[in-house]
Amino acid sequence: MIKYMGTKNTPDGAVLYLFLINGQHKEIREHALKQYPGCYEALPATAKARISANRAWLSKT
Repeated sequence: MIKYMGTKNTPDGAVLYLFLINGQHKEIREHALKQYPGCYEALPATAKARISANRAWLSKT
């Protein structure tokens, strides 16, 4: 069971995505979402849009 709980900003400006995975609290950085199957799919549309915007911005540089 994977449940999206929200986001959290770190002092250095990174965004952590908060999940409840099989009863355990996990804080996952954007680049580590691939390590947790099903987490990206559990994100709401707004979070997916933010990730897409970040990837598009990175591909420009």
